[in-house]
Amino acid sequence: MRIKILCLLLLAAVPAFSQKEDKQLSAKLKPLLDAHRGVAGVYVHHLKKDKFVAINADTVFPTASMIKTTITVGVFDKIAKGELKYDSLLEYKDSLLYAGEDILGSFKSGEKIALSKVMMLMLTMSDNTASLWLQSLAGGGAAINSWLEEHGFAVTRVNSRTPGRRENQQLYGWGQTSPREMARLMEMIYRGAVISPAISDRIYRNLTRNFWDGQGLQQVPNHVRTASKNGAVNESRSEVIMVNAPHGDYVYCIITKDNKDQRWTKNNEALVLLRAVGYTIWKHYEKDGNWRPIPVGDQL
Repeated sequence: MRIKILCLLLLAAVPAFSQKEDKQLSAKLKPLLDAHRGVAGVYVHHLKKDKFVAINADTVFPTASMIKTTITVGVFDKIAKGELKYDSLLEYKDSLLYAGEDILGSFKSGEKIALSKVMMLMLTMSDNTASLWLQSLAGGGAAINSWLEEHGFAVTRVNSRTPGRRENQQLYGWGQTSPREMARLMEMIYRGAVISPAISDRIYRNLTRNFWDGQGLQQVPNHVRTASKNGAVNESRSEVIMVNAPHGDYVYCIITKDNKDQRWTKNNEALVLLRAVGYTIWKHYEKDGNWRPIPVGDQL
């Protein structure tokens, strides 16, 4: 078992040693990030070409809801250890409510729901009540952070409701990461290197059903499979996306912070940046295609 795990970790780490910079793509993306009124970072890795772009890729940013990807890993780690069952029934309590517009928060105390559906609500709908419940079931932020540290993630951490991380929470909110590390986690999931191939497969399939698809996901054709998680708070907008493109799979993570424009509108400057980055990457790799995204004003 140790040898199998080691092989999976080495497989996930191979790109770090063999990658070459995609200078042409970097030259296209850098002006977009430089023009942003705030701080922006991006990391891109094309798996087949084994080329990367790294612009502020190791800067620490808020995760906002992207931290929910690490929470799902924490829950599946418990499942792998036999401490939780994916199909078990849970009982919702009013004490779990996180005020907002969450679906789970509309449940009555005592109602039953499957763990698998709570996880769907966290990833697909980004339901905060579900997410905090799952964070607790995973053993809390400390347990999730322990897994991250053990697997080579230097800065990606859960901060909220986690002992000893109050100062980090004040700086970054619920969680923190870098574009490189969040993209690496998504790639590890895709490669089957998180916990086990079967669990990685389940996590990846769950990440392919994102209700919040208005930015980078709209920058690739609707027949192209994607897996993603995004995050949004006033001062930060972000997303990590794996694209199963015709000319080779690629993963990227774009994160912003200290944004001057904090409006909750489609033309928020950070959202415009996310869309521009997503389409620029798509067109760079799919040069021969003539597909164009539907204009934002025409999207439903």
